[in-house]
Amino acid sequence: MRKTIIALAILSLTSCASQTDAPNQRTTTNNSAVAASSQTQQFKQLADTIWEALSAPHKTALPDMSPDALKQRFERHQTWLKQLDAIDVAQLDKQDRINHAMIHYALKNRVDEYRFNAHLMPLTAEGSFHSSLAFMPGYTRFNSEQDYRDYLAKLGTIERYMAQQTNWLRQAIEQGYTQPKAAMAGFEESILAYIVQDPTASVYYDPFQQQPTFIDDSTWADLQQQAATIIDDQIMPAYDDYFTFMVSEYLPSARESVGASELPNGDAFYKNRIEHYTTTDLSAEEIHNIGLQEVARIRAEMLRVIEETGFDGDFDDFVHFLRTDEQFYPKSAEELLRYAAWIAKKMDGELPKLFKTLPRKPYGIAPVPEEIAPKYTTGRYSGTNRDDRAGFYWVNTYALDRRPLYQMEALTLHEAVPGHHLQNALAGELEGLPEYRQQTYISAFGEGWGLYSEYLGLEAGFYQDPYSNFGRLSYEMWRAARLVVDTGMHAMGWSRERAIEFMANNTALSLHNVTTEIDRYITWPAQALSYKLGELTIKRLRAEAEQQLGADFDLREFHDAILENGSVPLDILEAHINDWINQQR
Repeated sequence: MRKTIIALAILSLTSCASQTDAPNQRTTTNNSAVAASSQTQQFKQLADTIWEALSAPHKTALPDMSPDALKQRFERHQTWLKQLDAIDVAQLDKQDRINHAMIHYALKNRVDEYRFNAHLMPLTAEGSFHSSLAFMPGYTRFNSEQDYRDYLAKLGTIERYMAQQTNWLRQAIEQGYTQPKAAMAGFEESILAYIVQDPTASVYYDPFQQQPTFIDDSTWADLQQQAATIIDDQIMPAYDDYFTFMVSEYLPSARESVGASELPNGDAFYKNRIEHYTTTDLSAEEIHNIGLQEVARIRAEMLRVIEETGFDGDFDDFVHFLRTDEQFYPKSAEELLRYAAWIAKKMDGELPKLFKTLPRKPYGIAPVPEEIAPKYTTGRYSGTNRDDRAGFYWVNTYALDRRPLYQMEALTLHEAVPGHHLQNALAGELEGLPEYRQQTYISAFGEGWGLYSEYLGLEAGFYQDPYSNFGRLSYEMWRAARLVVDTGMHAMGWSRERAIEFMANNTALSLHNVTTEIDRYITWPAQALSYKLGELTIKRLRAEAEQQLGADFDLREFHDAILENGSVPLDILEAHINDWINQQR
């Protein structure tokens, strides 16, 4: 496998040559400098060209998903990837080596996804293009009348876009690339949630609910009418057609097996996804064994916490108590959101003890949109690259009897601060770096940081209540168990039922959350592996820094060093921290 990074050690140049050798040395040095300058310029021009194409805004139309368009993009991406591989990375300076690795990572994934027919599986248990499109109103900037007209033009392409995606799903049925039937049960309800009789009640009409000052009444009324007509005549029929297709064709034809290994070329596909999401060379078997070791270690800690509570019963009894006793569950969505907000604000006050550099961008707290909440995870961070919008920590308020309060500290620290919001906001504010460094997300780094952030709560004074500490351990166990069940299902023939049983027997997650999570792993192979492997790497690097620096170790400087390059592959992170340790010494 081609590693995503070539060693990042900073070379120390010495000038110990004799006077006799100096002219030759100067000539050699000059030639090297010219070669490095040429490679740097060549790389930067190529990288800018690639990123401009990958991130080109679709202001007036959704992407063309026709077979010809996808093939043309794939061939162009392949050409660029070969050109990137031809760059002599050793001639680049440290930041450009990281830049090369990042743009290579983003581009290679586009190539790999086409090679493994990801366009035949544009959906997971959580949603698909029909739900992703619904975020368009919130992500669109409306600063002029033309912005509204561009938005209307884009709405007019939804019908074509959804038809193209549906055609790929029909091919998926024919070629054996459907998602597993068990994991997709109830999926049609997420489509039905967007179908409305009144076009003004559609999420796509939201930008037309409030008139801006820069548009006159007559023009505004005309724009509103155009929006309502497009929604009524094009978008709602497109959703109706997709719903009918899903119920009558796709779901009845979905496969009975659950593992990625059961797909055509499935073993190679899963191996590729492991490499992408973990940025490591680890095999499925190695990851599975790491997971089993972590499960055993965390289980021992959980038993000690149960003993602290004085509970009279074994592990299963205690978990049953947590899942069924009303004292651990919110009575209303407002109670859950307020509790999350209090935890987040409490951590805001602790951040200066843990970091020297903090982001300017604020964050808010909001419920998961009700259209997707039933099959959505318990919480998530929703970031943005726009400078006029905050990031948001989403809390799932659906089925409150399955949202235990004792897990909210860990969830909040992971999704908000010092987790995803802090890391993503800092990455977006890095200066002097190309945009692709700020916007390319490495799951092993970001999710590893999120899980490490849960652990940081211990040092910040959280988890004082043993039930909350058990919730933290349950969340860590949840991520360790992922290593076991994800590899188990996708590489070792585990059934969905076996995975659910393993997760339920080792965590305090509600059974609803367990099932939702397992279905997520089934339909999103290998992504779940990134959390624990990333966290273990960060913890190991911290232990090495503490051991080598001793009394000179500064936790705030260490955290700044971890985050100062943005989201990067784990081998880049390790090389950078080794450099940092040497500099500190």
